[in-house]
Amino acid sequence: MKKIILSFGLFLSLMACSEKTSIDYALLTGKIENIDTKVITINKEGQPLKKEIVVKPDGTFIDTIKTKPGFYLVNVGRNKALVYLDAGNKINLTVDNKDFYGSLKFSGEGSEITNYVKFKNKKIAELKGKSAEFYALEEVEFKKKVKNIRETLSNVIDTIKGIKPEFKALEKKGFDYNYLLDLSKYASGYHKARVNNPNYKASKEFLAEFDTLNLNNEVEFKRSSLYKQLVVNYYVNEIRDLSEKDSIDFMVAKVKVHSKIPNEYIKNELLFSGAEYAMIKIENFEEYYQTFISASTNESNNAKITAVYNKLSKLNRGQVSPKFFNYENNAGGTLSLDDLKGKYTYIDLWATWCAPCLAQVPFLKKIEKAYHGKNINFLSISIDNPKDHDKWKKMIADKDLGGIQVIADKSTKSQFAQEYFITSIPRFILIDPNGLIIDKKAPLPSNPELIELFNELNI
Repeated sequence: MKKIILSFGLFLSLMACSEKTSIDYALLTGKIENIDTKVITINKEGQPLKKEIVVKPDGTFIDTIKTKPGFYLVNVGRNKALVYLDAGNKINLTVDNKDFYGSLKFSGEGSEITNYVKFKNKKIAELKGKSAEFYALEEVEFKKKVKNIRETLSNVIDTIKGIKPEFKALEKKGFDYNYLLDLSKYASGYHKARVNNPNYKASKEFLAEFDTLNLNNEVEFKRSSLYKQLVVNYYVNEIRDLSEKDSIDFMVAKVKVHSKIPNEYIKNELLFSGAEYAMIKIENFEEYYQTFISASTNESNNAKITAVYNKLSKLNRGQVSPKFFNYENNAGGTLSLDDLKGKYTYIDLWATWCAPCLAQVPFLKKIEKAYHGKNINFLSISIDNPKDHDKWKKMIADKDLGGIQVIADKSTKSQFAQEYFITSIPRFILIDPNGLIIDKKAPLPSNPELIELFNELNI
């Protein structure tokens, strides 16, 4: 009988060990005084998914967070608290919402890293002081100060108990990256701006440590946002130099510089970063696309950029313009783009909330008057939200807006706006009497080049 009891006890112990090792969640509890919401949310930094946690009437809450080691944001209304979570942690949060950051406290098993990070950020702010004074220091003093910050933090983390050695080692790498980032910021313009010296250029000695920095460490690029920022900053300086030297668009210089990065993963990441936006914004998108596609080896990225390229190619001169149908006409009834065939059409995309759009109105009125009765329509398309429909009508009357005034069916999400890649306004478009594109980004009414274009077309 005794043997059976011992075996059963051993079984329970084994079960307990099994449960302990299989835990894949952290327990988060807490109490929030003066809370004005029934739900708080938690999400991992850089990830869109959020978990909602119900808060009881007395301000208390409890929930489990299925987690991988890392920093999470606890969102209490507009306030945010950073907390480090790992499987098996039992973290307790207490805070008074009226003094959120002054009263915020973390305790419990696994709270050491969270409290350390809170202390670290406060210490860095204390050691750096005011940003203007920090970056105004001369090179020698600045370098001495950032070295002192790095050494102070390194000594601090060595004394903290309850933090794994692996985490401490990664933190010390982070101190090195932060040190180099501060030097990079100082050299790239922060010091120049603070001392108002446009001719300042960092000495070779000041940036000597960058000579040994490996810019092709894929593991660190994926792991550390600080290392990634260092790499990005390095290439931004190269891009700026190339743009100025060759007098080319910054975005074109960007794709050219990034296309030469040796590491495949880093090259693809930086090539694709901002590429879709660049394709839409720059004039010579064909050159940009060819440079990108010849360098990128990421098939998914290539497919996305090619899709943008194909759509943009449909907006080249001589292509059939995208169309709209049955937009509400301020004069009554509806209007479709095809109704205006037979004359040139100068299209103004605007909105009542757009100050730069309204600044063009006097110039547009002057041109409308000069070309009244000639072979051209002046069409203004409002991309106001449906809720501002009455505001649109009122502004037309108050400002005595001329030409043809219509309002898009779905604001910025209307098909016409989407097909023309309308990302900013004012935006002017010129199409010919057959509905073919002459200029997808025509000169503004205030630009003398518009009259030159009209003269070329014998309008």
